[in-house]
Amino acid sequence: MEYRSEQVAMNPSSYPYQGQQQVQSTVITVTQNVLPVRDHLLWSIFNFFYFNFCCLGFVALVYSVKSRDRKVVGDVEGAQQHASTARALNITIAVLVCLTVISTIVGVAFIASQRY
Repeated sequence: MEYRSEQVAMNPSSYPYQGQQQVQSTVITVTQNVLPVRDHLLWSIFNFFYFNFCCLGFVALVYSVKSRDRKVVGDVEGAQQHASTARALNITIAVLVCLTVISTIVGVAFIASQRY
């Protein structure tokens, strides 16, 4: 419905609900801007199945699942703590596996060079 300025009455006494007070209220809920917590679950699963160095892959997987559970419950701080632990364990696994692979390659190259 469209009103032109000459059709709208400017006298406040001519409003139809003058005797009744109608109050409209709007509730706005403001929450903190929370970044999503990365639980590193896929990385932990990969490390568990392929690079389970001294069972650290299993421990990283446990912390990743704990982080996801905390995130579902709504405990963002607990989820971040478990996620950071899982991330540190996954980084440790990656470093140990890289060092193991490099030392194996160097050892095999050294043994091969001693034979010839």
